[in-house]
Amino acid sequence: MVNNNLLTSKSEDMQKEKHEPESIINEVQLLLAEKRTSLASLRIGIAIFAIPISVLSFLIATSKYYNVTHIMPLFVPLMIINVALVILGFYLIIRAIINIRHHDQHIKKLKMKHSLLADIID
Repeated sequence: MVNNNLLTSKSEDMQKEKHEPESIINEVQLLLAEKRTSLASLRIGIAIFAIPISVLSFLIATSKYYNVTHIMPLFVPLMIINVALVILGFYLIIRAIINIRHHDQHIKKLKMKHSLLADIID
């Protein structure tokens, strides 16, 4: 009875050892996919941040064709939208950078813990 339990536990341990590298690699793949998503969020944040800069550049370039006091009802909402876009862009950029650093630290911990990953991942 005891021998049978020992054999069963040994075979379970061997199966876990066989599947452990797969699970570690799957975990790293998941972390890399999340990092890729954070990089996409960073790219979107930069693009959103660039929109108000483009609008302001256009307004400055065409400023000799209008008087700000005459277009004030249009100018104020446009500036409010620009400020909102700048804030949204900064938020997305900061959040993406924090997430990327978190994923990098988690991957680094896994590399230190498992020598298999140190050979695979730079």
